[in-house]
Amino acid sequence: MDQMAIADRRQLRRKLTFWRVAAILLLAAGCFAVYRFAFTEPTTSVRPHLARVEISGLIQDDTELLERLQKIADSDSAKGLIVSISSPGGTTYGGERIFKAIRAIAEKKPVVSDVRTLAASAGYMIAAAGDTIIAGDTSITGSIGVIFQYPQVKPLLDKLGVSLQEIKSSPMKAEPSPFHEPPEESKTMIRNMVMDSYNWFVDLVAERRKLPREEVLKLADGSIFTGRQAVAAKLVDTLGGEKEIRSYFETRQVAKDLPIVEWTAPPKRSAFSLFSLAGIAQLLGYDAGLPFNTPSQLGTDKLFLDGLVSVWQVGER
Repeated sequence: MDQMAIADRRQLRRKLTFWRVAAILLLAAGCFAVYRFAFTEPTTSVRPHLARVEISGLIQDDTELLERLQKIADSDSAKGLIVSISSPGGTTYGGERIFKAIRAIAEKKPVVSDVRTLAASAGYMIAAAGDTIIAGDTSITGSIGVIFQYPQVKPLLDKLGVSLQEIKSSPMKAEPSPFHEPPEESKTMIRNMVMDSYNWFVDLVAERRKLPREEVLKLADGSIFTGRQAVAAKLVDTLGGEKEIRSYFETRQVAKDLPIVEWTAPPKRSAFSLFSLAGIAQLLGYDAGLPFNTPSQLGTDKLFLDGLVSVWQVGER
């Protein structure tokens, strides 16, 4: 092989090496970009702004939301907080923790509760944490109360010829049971627990809305109200939307023209979800076209409510 051929081969090898390295670097950069998009939290504005947090669906003990609220409380850039609520309620404990987290923010900066379509039961409990509550004319709110539900499958087991035997350390252990009609002592125990939480809820509303307890008790029979009715009952302060929200902030010496920045939860994605149908659709921006994309849209989230519940249920009395 002559010297010319050897030189050409060496030059070709150098070119191949260059493009291989370039391809590896491009692949690494692409992987890093996907990682940043999929697994890192969205950054919030460092400029002065009004923070907005949306609370929707069934309310539960949400650690991520509580951490986000704490970051807003500690942020010097967030000059105020808008809590937009669209929720039928949820667990009383979940509502209690979010209520306290919002009140902690209110000690440092003004908070507006923005009642959207629905803020009932524990949803209204959270709304009461705001310094002022603003709702639409036809928003639904109220449903102040607490409920404890348990299934009764004994009739079905009787039809199947199946029975369940129990050996318990004490009569009240694991009561009420879905496998037999609960004794009166069990019902009394649960009723006392429900009423204790109910009284706590009533006292909370009376304190936050500056209403006599007797007046709150008349409203706290589980009834729901439109925004107009809620204003008349003093459960809501003002009817309106963003204009009224900004006007309130102005009364608290916060510039009404500050930008509103959404403080959203980080995307819940894994390496495997990126290659699933939902993951690919979400990356491409077509997830809205899927028939469903969250458990709540299938109604399964209600199956996982645990403990005492403060939730408005259509058709329930």
